[in-house]
Amino acid sequence: MAIDPNERATPSGIPRKASYLASDWHPDDAGADAAPGAYPFTRGVAPDGYRRKLWTMRQYSGFGTAAESNQRYRYLLDRGQTGLSVALDLPTQLGYDSDDPRAEEEVGRVGVAIDSLADIETLFDGIRLDGITTSFTINATASVLLAMYVALAKKQGSSLARISGTIQNDILKEYVSRGTWIYPVEPSLRLIVDTIEYCSTEVPRFNAISVAGAHFRDAGATAVQELAFTLADGIAYAQRCVERGLDVDSFAKNISFFFYTHSDFFEEIAKYRAARRIWARTMRERFGAVQERSLHFRFGLVCGGSTLQAAQPMNNAIRVAYQAMSSVLGGATSIFTAAWDEPFAIPTEESAELALRTQQILAYETGVPDVADPLGGSYYVEALTDATEREVLRLLDEIDAQGGMVRCIEDGIVQQMIADEAYRKQHRLERGDDVVVGVNRFQTQQQRELTLFSLDEGLQRTQLERLRAVRAARDPVAAERALERLREVLNSECNCMPVLIEAAEAYCTIGEMCGIMRSVFGEFREPIVV
Repeated sequence: MAIDPNERATPSGIPRKASYLASDWHPDDAGADAAPGAYPFTRGVAPDGYRRKLWTMRQYSGFGTAAESNQRYRYLLDRGQTGLSVALDLPTQLGYDSDDPRAEEEVGRVGVAIDSLADIETLFDGIRLDGITTSFTINATASVLLAMYVALAKKQGSSLARISGTIQNDILKEYVSRGTWIYPVEPSLRLIVDTIEYCSTEVPRFNAISVAGAHFRDAGATAVQELAFTLADGIAYAQRCVERGLDVDSFAKNISFFFYTHSDFFEEIAKYRAARRIWARTMRERFGAVQERSLHFRFGLVCGGSTLQAAQPMNNAIRVAYQAMSSVLGGATSIFTAAWDEPFAIPTEESAELALRTQQILAYETGVPDVADPLGGSYYVEALTDATEREVLRLLDEIDAQGGMVRCIEDGIVQQMIADEAYRKQHRLERGDDVVVGVNRFQTQQQRELTLFSLDEGLQRTQLERLRAVRAARDPVAAERALERLREVLNSECNCMPVLIEAAEAYCTIGEMCGIMRSVFGEFREPIVV
């Protein structure tokens, strides 16, 4: 969007006037001034905002072995965390067992290592699945992790109707900006629809997908691009479900969204308000949804991400606090506040606790959650919400005109748009047009002594010994039978989730299950972006 360089603008390029008046907002536009809880939900999906229930407070955590991560989860739960957010290591995300040669040096490094149901049992030792909500940042192997989670719930005696949580399960953004894909586009979409169909009937409180714009943003997209691409992905998934023959009201309630909140306070608030409005209208007008819950745009987010800086790292705690406040003013469903030391290492217990306390102070001391959408009616916020909506709809129309989101990803169009914006952003930083305190302005030479988390160097050996023990103890006939049934189902049009659960219960490993999928589906090859 071209603007006069002398004007002030949001990072997405939306011009900012010096002041705003009633004439800058047009509340007569359909539903623009509806109350909180009323269609199109610009002001929130609940009439009373957070009064009945605060947002879910999560801290993204997982490292080393399942036993180590379980200790961190119980530490955070004891300190008031209200939901779990599981980080998985790269071998788990890419469908390799910990003893695979390709997994060497990566086991437990950026998340917890999960090879089989035995690891999931340890990860949630002492934690009832029907008493907590769990989010998994997992995509290519999301169906396998869901199968293991369901298998554990059954083993605990939990009713599947009561367990709740989310698998990210958003493969389209992986092809664009994150890279933990395995299979080509079409079989990957088949797996996603399988999980959505399964959850809609068997695990109705579990979100089978969290459409994740966050990684578009960290790759360099603007807030407007982040929202447009995320909504386009959500539309693509919904369309595939409808093509499967699913009724929109049977699955729409199981779709959630995930974002990064960056530091431009009001742009982020407007982004989330516009998102609710656009999604509600899309589900009603494009897909014919009738039930109100099908129209609700429910989203979790991370405060931090690529806004965290290694220079003057304690500044990160301040950044995250402001981002958390704008997230609450924007109506987030769940929030993860990053720790100040995450540019360097896995957070320590102390830094993770401070990040959690940031949310708790916001929830219980500031009074911000006491009123639903307290900025509703602000001339500036309403005008910015409208402008954000217009720009997002313009991008969505552009994507539709070029064949839809799947086609745009396969052709590298979305990747190129993000790469171009990342290039422009870097130039703005280097010129000093965009200010990052401590990085390109207000720098200091003083070095701070940091106490950082350190991983146990013996964790890979421990995980390999555990994996060998699981293989030795399981029923080899049952495991082989389950894997053969998986191959048969993948070569059919049947939903694969029941047989994946059977394989998990037989203690088949993630590498074994994904190996069968690789042999049937093949692997994705990314387009070249210049």
